[in-house]
Amino acid sequence: MTSLNPRKLFGQAGESAAEEYLRRKGYRILARNLRSSLGELDLVAEDGQVLVFVEVKARRTDAFGGAIHAVHHRKQEKLIQLAAQYLSRHHIKDRLCRFDVVLLQGPNAVAPHIEHIQNAFEISGDDLRW
Repeated sequence: MTSLNPRKLFGQAGESAAEEYLRRKGYRILARNLRSSLGELDLVAEDGQVLVFVEVKARRTDAFGGAIHAVHHRKQEKLIQLAAQYLSRHHIKDRLCRFDVVLLQGPNAVAPHIEHIQNAFEISGDDLRW
């Protein structure tokens, strides 16, 4: 039997806390930890009629800045590709979509400080390949 490393366990606990937080806000969670050859979508949810791709970051300290700094340009490009892949695989067209970031911060992921940024980054029309 192999044990998960503490960092991975912390990240998983953060994703669970983020999922619960979004459910309490009225989001409907459609999928969690969707992996493909391109990478992983942490959460896919619906906020009313909007399909939301959620990147979750769990951090023990504020050493690297807040949620606004958690998803750099290269990560944004990867999330856009993953979202396009999700939409294609599920035959979804003409659906309003956005990208949110949820940052959980604290020494443990059980009772973290949560920062949620809706529509965390913009996508130009040229980047919309779905």
